[in-house]
Amino acid sequence: MYAQPRPEQARPAMTFEQMLERVRHEGAHPTLERAEEAVRTVLAALGRQITGDERVDLAQALPVEAALALTAQIPDTERLTGWGFVKDLATRTNTSPAVARWDTGAVLAVVARLAGPDLLARILQRLPDGYALLFGQAELCRPRTAA
Repeated sequence: MYAQPRPEQARPAMTFEQMLERVRHEGAHPTLERAEEAVRTVLAALGRQITGDERVDLAQALPVEAALALTAQIPDTERLTGWGFVKDLATRTNTSPAVARWDTGAVLAVVARLAGPDLLARILQRLPDGYALLFGQAELCRPRTAA
């Protein structure tokens, strides 16, 4: 089943080129091509982790090219922690975990701005521990249930 656009959703707040320029600035990438590579690989990795209404709503908040990178991925059955996400990205891109973490932070900081605080809170609630820091947010402890 394909998700239908939600009428209350506005167009993305920036174009893909503007997004690339912000990621280039955030990540101190030398070129827009390098920023685009980071955007596409990080959003593809995020697309393997995010599901449900949050996935649809995030795709609608992103420029079309970024939304396609996110939604082209089939969600994995294995849920990765934030650190697991970074290690998986490093392996898939044949880079170091430090480079993967840097790219992730640059891309997800821009994604967080595009998503807005309400959608970002919903996304973080559905993801395992460790993602808040990747989005440039404080990592709050989740309440533990008594066993």
